[in-house]
Amino acid sequence: MKRYFSKLRADLRPATRVTKSDRTRAVILNAALKFIWSRPFREMNVNSLMATTDLSRSAFYQYFTDIHKVMETLLQLLAEEIFASSNHWLDGVGDPVVLLSEAFEGLTQTCYRNGPFLRAVSDAATTDERFEKDWTQFLGGFDEAGVTRIEADQEQGLIAAFDARPVAFSLNRVNAYTFIDAFGQRPRSKPKPIQEALARIWISTLYGAEWAEKGASNLVRK
Repeated sequence: MKRYFSKLRADLRPATRVTKSDRTRAVILNAALKFIWSRPFREMNVNSLMATTDLSRSAFYQYFTDIHKVMETLLQLLAEEIFASSNHWLDGVGDPVVLLSEAFEGLTQTCYRNGPFLRAVSDAATTDERFEKDWTQFLGGFDEAGVTRIEADQEQGLIAAFDARPVAFSLNRVNAYTFIDAFGQRPRSKPKPIQEALARIWISTLYGAEWAEKGASNLVRK
């Protein structure tokens, strides 16, 4: 389980101190993640969540309006972590095949740690309009980043000419639902085969099957 207090602390300026409010907020967020690992999301409410902490029910409402806001906050933090894991390919220069393989190593580990949370939000999106909106925006952010990167590589002649948007959409949905299926419940699948399978799909689709076999190419992104 990802401990989000470290992320919250890292976001503070070096000259500032971690406040009691920061700590309390982090306790609630981590309690929500721990809850999802051990119990179905449908059982989570303010009372059941706060019962797993040493905090009062009233402390919850000092930081969050409802359970949805907790999940929304965690989803935003997870998006930041996924983007950080994907930066090798999104922003890197050099061999794009190697960069994409490196990105999938970090991305797979991130989703391995957070699989039950991804499943909880995805499942909630089927019955709750607010979660549906959150999930759509979450995936849409990666779609936009993928489109931008694919089109940039197309301009450099590294990827064949095609409409980048539906391809990015499809590849990202393969990622999301593969990670959810593999890591969303115990026992989780081993991460390495999932990482290699998804990297192969992306590399083959974008850069060519020959490079998927080799894991590297003679392509150079500037």
